[in-house]
Order: sequence, then structure tokens, then C-alpha cells
Amino acid sequence: MSYITKPQSIEDKSFEIIQEIIEQDFPTYHFQDELQAKVIKRCIHTTADFDWLDILKFSVGVTDKLIAALQAGVTIYTDTNMALAGMNKTQLDSLGCHYHCYVADPITKQIAQQQGITRSMAAVEQAASEQGEKIFVFGNAPTALFKLLELYHEGKVKPSVVIGVPVGFVGAAESKDALMASDLPYIAAKGRKGGSNVAAAIINAVLYYMKN
Repeated sequence: MSYITKPQSIEDKSFEIIQEIIEQDFPTYHFQDELQAKVIKRCIHTTADFDWLDILKFSVGVTDKLIAALQAGVTIYTDTNMALAGMNKTQLDSLGCHYHCYVADPITKQIAQQQGITRSMAAVEQAASEQGEKIFVFGNAPTALFKLLELYHEGKVKPSVVIGVPVGFVGAAESKDALMASDLPYIAAKGRKGGSNVAAAIINAVLYYMKN
């Protein structure tokens, strides 16, 4: 039995197949630009789901803002350790970026207990209290995204970009709709689909684009 064993060759072949399927099954589909194409295709690669062609939405100019923030050594806050684990740390380190997930942090636990909120919400409060330019990356917790929007409207935090792709049935679609209705720069998914793996894939797609 013959099969590909080299990791890069597997990835390259996957993207070739994705492009072939898009050309065959979605012949009238057009990407807005090269970077959006790379982001969407990486989401498809991560999930084997071509719905990402339609459900991933970009606010005007968001990719330029995301690149500028990464080049400036932004701090990235995630709602799960899984999203954080999936991001390319070597690339982030080379740009001087910082990255945190405070969900399991003792201070977050204390905030959550005192206020009677989820740890994901408390983690956003903790992140919002810190200085510096911020990107928030949400792949799992709609409550975290709702809390961020609440703090933004209260003038307590102003992130450079929000990646909003929480997955689920309770509040997931609604939280992303609220993000897209705001004036924050976003990359967000319509509907229930998303996930920490997708959140990490979006960041990685931009990092790889910057590197190459």
C-alpha cells in the first residue's frame, strides 16, 4: 500500500485537492484577495468542510489590520488552551508577539467565583485589564465573545482585531452576529460552526502568508 509520509507533502497535496474541488464544485466562486483565499482554504483544510467558503466573513480592511498588529508585536488572548496550542509559536516569537490563555489562571478562577460568571468571561476581564495592543481569538466560548463586546461598548477595551469563531448551539451564532454588527475589525463565522482548531488555523494562515 502506497501513501504519502512527508508532512509538507501531505499538506501540499491537501491544498491541491481543495483547489481542485473548489474549481469543480464551486466554479463561480471568487475570493476577495490572496490572503482571504489562504485563510478560507486553511479553514477548509482543518475541517474538511467547504461551507467555510460561505460562512467565514471579513470586515473591511481586517487582514491589513491583523498583519500590522502582528508586525507590531501584539498580545494575543485565546479563550481555550487548545486554540493557543494550535498557533505557530515560532512565527509569533519571531515577530515579538505575546500570547496568553487565562482560563485556568488562579486570578480568573477568583474573578469567576466572585462575579458568578464563566471562566471564559473572567479571562476576558483579566485580559482587558492589561496594557498594550490586543487581539482576541475565540473558538469555543460565546460567553467570552459577549463579554468582550460588553467591555468594548463600556470603553474598557479596544482590541485591534477579533477572531470570532466559537462553535456550538447556545449563543454561538448570536455572539458572532453581535460581533459582525459591531464596528470592531473581525474575522467571524456565520452560524453554529467554528472551533478552537479553526481559530488557530486563521491566525496560522496569516502568519504563513507573512512569512512567505
